Amino acid sequence: MTLFIKKGCPWCDDAEDWLSQRGIACKVVDVVSDAAAFTLMRKLSGQTKAPVLVTEEGRVLSDFGAEELPAFLGV
Repeated sequence: MTLFIKKGCPWCDDAEDWLSQRGIACKVVDVVSDAAAFTLMRKLSGQTKAPVLVTEEGRVLSDFGAEELPAFLGV
């Protein structure tokens, strides 16, 4: 699973904290410091807003709040 974030984004921090607190492993990628990652995030999500979570199966949750993660991940 990959979590695309923008440093300093409170929604990104919340999502990262929520996943970490539940022991859900994911690769965290800062799209501000990595132009290629930003391009990939935009291609996968169709937008420029973060956070964006992409599962191994290719499901995408874009521009979300941490409260949306349980339903999306089924936990």
